[in-house]
Amino acid sequence: MRVLIKDGYLIDPSQKIEQKKNVLIENGKVTGIYAPANTPKMSKGTTVIDCKGLIVTPGFIDLHTHLREPGEEHKETIRTGTLAAAAGGFTTILCMPNTKVVNDNQAVTEFILSKTRKEGRVRVFPVGAITKGLEGKNLAEIGELKKSGCIAISDDGRPVMSSDLMRRALEYASMFELPVISHCEDLELSKDGDANEGFPSTELGLRPIPSAAEQVMVARDVMLAGYTKARLHVAHVSTEGSVEIIAWAKQKGLPITCEVTPHHFTLTDEELYSYDTNFKMNPPLRSALERDVLIEAMKNGLIDAIATDHAPHDLVVKEVEFDKASFGIIGLETALPLALELVRSRKITLYRMVELFTTGPAKAMSLPYGTLKIGADADVTIFDPDSEYVLSASRIHSISRNTPFINKTLKGEAVTTIVAGRIAFTRREELFSK
Repeated sequence: MRVLIKDGYLIDPSQKIEQKKNVLIENGKVTGIYAPANTPKMSKGTTVIDCKGLIVTPGFIDLHTHLREPGEEHKETIRTGTLAAAAGGFTTILCMPNTKVVNDNQAVTEFILSKTRKEGRVRVFPVGAITKGLEGKNLAEIGELKKSGCIAISDDGRPVMSSDLMRRALEYASMFELPVISHCEDLELSKDGDANEGFPSTELGLRPIPSAAEQVMVARDVMLAGYTKARLHVAHVSTEGSVEIIAWAKQKGLPITCEVTPHHFTLTDEELYSYDTNFKMNPPLRSALERDVLIEAMKNGLIDAIATDHAPHDLVVKEVEFDKASFGIIGLETALPLALELVRSRKITLYRMVELFTTGPAKAMSLPYGTLKIGADADVTIFDPDSEYVLSASRIHSISRNTPFINKTLKGEAVTTIVAGRIAFTRREELFSK
């Protein structure tokens, strides 16, 4: 199959390209990048995608997705989760291990990969558990997880509270060349908390989660990574103190990477006054000052990736009292427009935004994606930065609808998503011709 992506504005940070180009795909690989005037004549049967007025980039990579399968298929499945990913412009996602049947063994990893081959729209890389059952007591069989297809380990959703066990995890992961993705939270400091410790939570009587609960664990894990010389990726950074610790670690040359989520660089704890449980997440929404620090860190290159922390939940666990509601929101289909809002407000450049969705996450996990170099797998995201729409519930491809952005006007959407040269999703059939 031959595909020509024509007249799009190509942004590929891996090649420092930021100009109008045509991209040729053959048999799932990128075989040519041409100036429009120098593009060779296409043979009959070539599929042409007219991308005039659209942005073309390497396929987006999400380092933090919860697919819920196996065990909670009423919230999300591999089929629906990967469809939502494709609709959001993502071609590769990492799925966290905290499913009801925890991915702490070979059988679960192989199940995920098998289901992905049969039903998945995008690439799925499993993340294995650090500890058996996510219980924080005994290490999972890390070598077995690596052999079966896991590309990282994490107890995401829960921290590894034992410093000794975390040290051992980093040492074992290093032996198998696996990064450790750390959910940094001191459970003694955040115990029973519902919202950021600040004026809104105090005024509303919500149980507080102090920023120190994140920061002390970031500091611990950074020091342990330095001690063991293991690769550490800090998930969903949300505080100024965490940013400062990571900045120090990177200045020291430690192998540390990190991510921020769209909800943390968009929203603040002022949203709590609505008592809408879709604003309940972990880490919690922080103050405007903390949010602005995250944005500055994205701008200056300290943050490596934008990650969605896509966390589907049904109404049973969300439409309840705030203190009883589950943490988390869906994010695969809103990440792009929320990030583009930073571009429109000139807080980051469009080029930098694309880095955070492509080369940054690829480097953090040593993935051979996030590039459109000649010979690379043809994973492509085509988006319209100016498309404006109301995010209706019916527009969402995830099974769950737990997002505060429903019925909000958003600007920017993925138009077509291509995985290994195959059209995984498109909103505009009229762009295609032969």
